Amino acid sequence: MSPVTTAEVEAVLEQADVLHSEAEVEAALDRMAAEITASLAGKNPLLLCTMIGGIVTAGKLLTRLHFPLGIDYIHASRYRGETRGAELHWIARPSESVAGREVLIIDDIFDEGLTLKALIEDCRQAGATAVHTAVLVEKQCDKRCPLEVDFLGLHVEDRYVFGYGMDYKGYLRNANGIYAVKEG
Repeated sequence: MSPVTTAEVEAVLEQADVLHSEAEVEAALDRMAAEITASLAGKNPLLLCTMIGGIVTAGKLLTRLHFPLGIDYIHASRYRGETRGAELHWIARPSESVAGREVLIIDDIFDEGLTLKALIEDCRQAGATAVHTAVLVEKQCDKRCPLEVDFLGLHVEDRYVFGYGMDYKGYLRNANGIYAVKEG
């Protein structure tokens, strides 16, 4: 991967199309939190934040969930700083045991679903009693594995998106909305 300059990153942000404003994303997080609470309150779930992209979604959801829960992280990537996914690379599995626990995997984006599917399978093989998924953004994509997200925030068109945890070549995860790189 060639080095990214701050000038390139600034130009991408300046030219990007806003797909969802900060207010729209925050409203979606409120709705997701209410749905998660209705489903998982009283079940002592273990929430697994997928690194690195899921960190913003997990952090924003955690302050909205007012029931006992555990939290840990899981890190596997197909992108590794690139704009296209490749082979799954495991970086870290949860340090907390998922055996006998209900698990909620929190991620930033669901496009093809290959990474999320692998994370779910890993938790099931490790003995989780149930595995639920919460994803901030679902990309409208034709190349999808057969998998349904349990708690979904927003939909976006099939474009390269960034913001709220999603990155552009390792940058712009902190953008305060969901943006798409300008096409053309």
